[in-house]
Amino acid sequence: MAWALLNAIEQNRMETLKVTERRNTMTQDIKRILYATDLTENSTYAFGYALNLAKKHDAVINVLHVIDQTMENSVNRVGVYFDATQYEENLHQRMANYHEEINNQLKAYFDKEKADDPECADKIVSIEVCHGYPADEILKKADDLHCDLIVMGTHGKGIVSQAFFGSVAKKVLRRVRKPVFIIPLPKD
Repeated sequence: MAWALLNAIEQNRMETLKVTERRNTMTQDIKRILYATDLTENSTYAFGYALNLAKKHDAVINVLHVIDQTMENSVNRVGVYFDATQYEENLHQRMANYHEEINNQLKAYFDKEKADDPECADKIVSIEVCHGYPADEILKKADDLHCDLIVMGTHGKGIVSQAFFGSVAKKVLRRVRKPVFIIPLPKD
């Protein structure tokens, strides 16, 4: 009887080890994080989460802002008087402006929140501004940059929040094959 009990215990221990091994091989190391920003207040709040994850996992952060093609299409319909050269110059200027704005936001964040931890700034390896449909570009960049995780914010409260959440974050969540952190605005 004692021998059968010891055998059952050993068999149970071996099964537990197999399950643990499978779990360990299923989890992925987080080494590269894509932080998608729309340059709103909440995206800055979400950056704190991206930075915290990067520090905990010794990962790097790629920052991405997408100039929404949907809005551009609307402008193009209204602004048919622009010639292609003006449009391209305008787009490149806005991309440069957004890049500078991201740099300024990150600098302000580090000056305000992380003045005592200067190594945090080293976690950012790239800042990219591109033009397209936000969900598509976020997914494409996450794959192109071999990111293990995506961090992005979502807006406000109520119906407006649900409308935005449906527009970008929800599209990303429907199609992504990587972990995604959606950070809501904190309650005031």
